[in-house]
Amino acid sequence: MAAPRVTEKWRPPLSWIVFTVLLAVLALPAAVVIWFRALDGTTSQMGAIELTALGVALVLTLITGAVFSRTITGPINALVARTEEIGRGGRAAISAPEQHGTRELAVLSQSFLDLAERLVERTDYVNSFAAHVSHELKSPLTSIRGSAELLLEAEMSTEDRRRFLTHIVADADRLAGLLERLRDLARADVPLDAKGVGLGQAAEQLQLKHPAMTIVATGETATLVALSMEAFAIVLGHLADNSAQHGASRLELSASRVGNGLRIVVADDGKGISPGNRDKVFEPFFTTRRESGGTGMGLGIAKSMLEAHGGRIALLPAERGASFELIVPLLPSP
Repeated sequence: MAAPRVTEKWRPPLSWIVFTVLLAVLALPAAVVIWFRALDGTTSQMGAIELTALGVALVLTLITGAVFSRTITGPINALVARTEEIGRGGRAAISAPEQHGTRELAVLSQSFLDLAERLVERTDYVNSFAAHVSHELKSPLTSIRGSAELLLEAEMSTEDRRRFLTHIVADADRLAGLLERLRDLARADVPLDAKGVGLGQAAEQLQLKHPAMTIVATGETATLVALSMEAFAIVLGHLADNSAQHGASRLELSASRVGNGLRIVVADDGKGISPGNRDKVFEPFFTTRRESGGTGMGLGIAKSMLEAHGGRIALLPAERGASFELIVPLLPSP
């Protein structure tokens, strides 16, 4: 869908308006002088004092115009030019304008640069993500197609036929898992209504989905965080899925207040994460369980969901199992 367009009609530049106002201000003392001379019936030429006053007014007007140009119109034009350059050149054109002007314009320029950086990062992420998705979908689709062609064309034993059918079912399940993760990721980028939920309530829902695992919540379990139950369930659900897939039988959730947020440590007793993989766990599609159906998207989705709501997640050192730190904003007081 095309972006909304500003109604096209003639509009005066800001510099014109500024200088028109300044000329009007300059005309005011001249008009006052002429008015009083008319009242006094004076027709002689203006005196030195009057000319000096008008000269001072002219100089002050020019100085004021220069200040306006330097602090307002110039920085605005520079920001407009920078916007057009970023639109054409992308990340390479992201740099601070040479003129910042007033404090408000400097803040506006910085906000614009931050927004441009986020948009470029988002574009790069989408491009990289699309390439990863294409690769991840291509492998099971190729396998399904190859197995189906062999089933159609080749004469094979019942055992071989069952083996190929098993591969098809496994690849179809992998595709379904990828699509489910993609759905969660799409929802993670859009903050859900944060009606408030406590860790204790979320842990109860998590226990129902993972009956084979012991889930214990301690600390500030009744403190409401700025997440919906659905969003909290997605975050904790992916962490619990990872724990279960790595052989954990117990998941501990401990909550404590820190500043304006709730710090939640999620620790399990599973196999843990090897030192070589610790820096990769949040990368999209990184998984050590690809053969058994892992998609490598769970932690990335949890990270995106928390960041969309103003939170964050980090991997903590752990002597046993895996341990993650979640910082979740508290629900504002009514």
